Amino acid sequence: MKDFVSGISLAAFRSDAETETTMAMCPSAMAIQKNIPIYDGASVTEAIAPEWAGVIGQGPGVFVIKRAFADMGAIDSATEAFRAIIAQERAEGIAAGDHFAKAGANDRIWNSLQKLCLHDPAVYARYMANPVIDIACRAWLGPGYQLATQVNQVRPGGKAQAPHRDYHLGFMSPDQMALYPDHIHATGPTLILQGGVAHCDMPVESGTTKLLPHSQRYLHGYIAATRPEFRDYFEAHHVQLPLEKGDAIFFSPALFHAAGENRTADVVRMVNLIQTASAFARHMENLDRTAMVRAVYPHLAALSPEGRRAVIAATADGYPFPTNLDTDPPIGGLAPETQQDLLARAVAEGWDQARLETALEDQARKRRA
Repeated sequence: MKDFVSGISLAAFRSDAETETTMAMCPSAMAIQKNIPIYDGASVTEAIAPEWAGVIGQGPGVFVIKRAFADMGAIDSATEAFRAIIAQERAEGIAAGDHFAKAGANDRIWNSLQKLCLHDPAVYARYMANPVIDIACRAWLGPGYQLATQVNQVRPGGKAQAPHRDYHLGFMSPDQMALYPDHIHATGPTLILQGGVAHCDMPVESGTTKLLPHSQRYLHGYIAATRPEFRDYFEAHHVQLPLEKGDAIFFSPALFHAAGENRTADVVRMVNLIQTASAFARHMENLDRTAMVRAVYPHLAALSPEGRRAVIAATADGYPFPTNLDTDPPIGGLAPETQQDLLARAVAEGWDQARLETALEDQARKRRA
């Protein structure tokens, strides 16, 4: 532990952070801006997944997808729904202030994925039927990933965050981080993908995320991110990109980053933040995925196959464990059926809502200890 902490070096960190992003690292990108590869959402196919995995892991650690949402109506409808949820939570006295501003200055919707799904399932289905988001998540995390989102609405004057790394280790104190061996510092970031969807046009002045490309590769970065000399370096060398409505950004949780200050007079910056976890990881938020499946099911049949897959991946539980192997044994395979498998089968076989409800209840009962 002592050797790990004593090995922290700003010079070694700079050798990673000052790497140049080249087209060889991201040959499908339409441009590289400020060391960040930019992709065109209209040209994204599943073939790009290995490239994106390389970008997140050993490349710059971040990429932007222009026009990730081709359906601007889906963005606008979701924005209206989010604003209604914010107003409802404020009226009920449960408004969640943003975690890097004074109470009431900005707005945060925790668990916006579930809240949107239950507030307006039709809008949710249209919004989440996005193959580009699905490809990005599977590129880094593989199948069975578990998506969660949180809306962040930052008004003019909203202050910047301190630079940091994110969940899991990034939500610990330096002393706690130091208890984990090197290989956990190295592999922990492989279990999470961070991202966000722009719900309005956002110039840099509105406080788009400050990023330090290539910083995710530094092994000691979780502890280093808490130290003044590393934070000073970040503030002197970070980059920011403007985003347009419908753009998406994805980055490693180990990338040094921070929300910027909204220095505009009139831009209310709204981003739907994405935190996607591997099927093998503990997620940060609890979601009632069964309630979400019930709500969205009537809207799945009308979607394209690619859109339906994306919605099912975002909604249902994609991993069969933990379960009760006495009552839920792996019959005919190595693992029981997942909730995603059940939902896909229900759509394919044209079940009515009542049959789906019964199957969900049976599956939940079999999984209980």
